[in-house]
Amino acid sequence: MSIWNDLWELFFPRYCVICGKRLSSSEECLCVGCLFSLPQTRMLLQEENELEKNFWGRFSLGRAVSCFYYSKGGDVRKLMYELKYHGNKEIGLFMGRYMAMNLHPDFFKDMDAIIPIPLHPEKKRKRGYNQSELLAMGISQITGLPVWTDVIERVQFTETQTHKSQHERWMNVSTAFSRVNEYKVAGKHVLLVDDVLTTGATIIACADVLKEVANIKISVLTLAWAADS
Repeated sequence: MSIWNDLWELFFPRYCVICGKRLSSSEECLCVGCLFSLPQTRMLLQEENELEKNFWGRFSLGRAVSCFYYSKGGDVRKLMYELKYHGNKEIGLFMGRYMAMNLHPDFFKDMDAIIPIPLHPEKKRKRGYNQSELLAMGISQITGLPVWTDVIERVQFTETQTHKSQHERWMNVSTAFSRVNEYKVAGKHVLLVDDVLTTGATIIACADVLKEVANIKISVLTLAWAADS
């Protein structure tokens, strides 16, 4: 099998999506150097981390973590651009697996399911996939948690959040989501998964359509956090 793998790598070489270096057979999407140079938040080592404060008093919060810091011109932005706009779906699956394997096992304790932040059907049709759903699928591959895509739907086609103020971001998504399967999540601990968190407006808008469900607990996991936004 290794011979065939070597031949495949010879004729179909793969390259790091950040630095362009040719990947070895043991590397996926990113070379080891770029992967380990990404700016990690290390939030899991902190109690009541700075991200969680965005959601205090908003809904019944379990845990909230972002794995990397996002900045303009940074490597995480390059990674996200490849995932969202260059059709590189494997990045989503790989980074979902990476997050699940590197978070403390207690992070997923007592969780029942993963809910990726939905895209509007028109946007999903144009892109061909939902990047948050890919991250959720990667997490599921490691944790075994089911991915539920039939609990929340995006009912409004919203403009991009880029360059909007905090108030504008909130108004842009405040009525964008609708709950479609209340009974499925009653009494459950669900994990909302998104790619990049800025002000938290999108997560809060999703949580708002869930928080009235009986005995629900909501945790949050994003690949990146634009902490300065």
